[in-house]
Amino acid sequence: MREEIAVTELDLRYESLRLVSPPELLRLRSSIDRMGVMNPVLVATAVDQERLVLVDGFKRLRIVRDLGGQTVWATRSPLDATTAKVAMVAANAPHQGLCDLEEAWIVRSLCREHKLTQVEVGRVLRRDKSWVCRRLMLAEKLDGDLQEEIRLGLLSSTVARELVRLPRGNQTRMAGAIRAHELTSRQAHQLVTALLGAEDPHARDEVLKDPLRFLAGEPPVVSKAVDPRLAVGGNDIRRGLLFLCGAAHRLRRSVQRHAVAGLAVEEA
Repeated sequence: MREEIAVTELDLRYESLRLVSPPELLRLRSSIDRMGVMNPVLVATAVDQERLVLVDGFKRLRIVRDLGGQTVWATRSPLDATTAKVAMVAANAPHQGLCDLEEAWIVRSLCREHKLTQVEVGRVLRRDKSWVCRRLMLAEKLDGDLQEEIRLGLLSSTVARELVRLPRGNQTRMAGAIRAHELTSRQAHQLVTALLGAEDPHARDEVLKDPLRFLAGEPPVVSKAVDPRLAVGGNDIRRGLLFLCGAAHRLRRSVQRHAVAGLAVEEA
């Protein structure tokens, strides 16, 4: 049975297991503006006997608060700390509401905090052991600072799957190149593959120092996404600079293409 609960009563300790996606929030807000909040949030009553711990409905709650709402409809469930995290995965499974990294954080928590084996995690989440192993590796092998950048929206969660293929020592430099040039996940895959295929330290350093050379002739994509750290004017300047970077990249490739033969006399 659902009931109306004050938003101030909700314990948000599991909010750190979720990412904030501005596009998803915009879509959900548009729906809520039209029809209101259709589904109640889910709260656990056995994680903390004195608190109502939010398990599912973080985006809905965020929008309700942004709209100035004081209460939210909720369903109570006698979930403890372990089963609450299992419920987070189950509640989002039908609509694929969790990205790989969010699933990875939950799996790591179940394995490290609640001491479940990978087999046990697979059983309660209804996933095979290889799925559990991949998610655990993503959470534990990806550099912690990069995980924080993903939380801030400075890197996409899809790029994380590519970065985790690299040793930690190379992840930060590669992430910097991906972020600086606004590369897509597919382009990130190309660069990581090139780095892994480099045979010696000098070759690997070349990939990291000048990654655009290894994009199979593709210019960098000028992303329309905003940098959440900047104001509107700052993002306008950022887009202009990215456009100039793209133009400079195309000019450099033209020079490199003609440099071997050189310019004809009539072109000089």
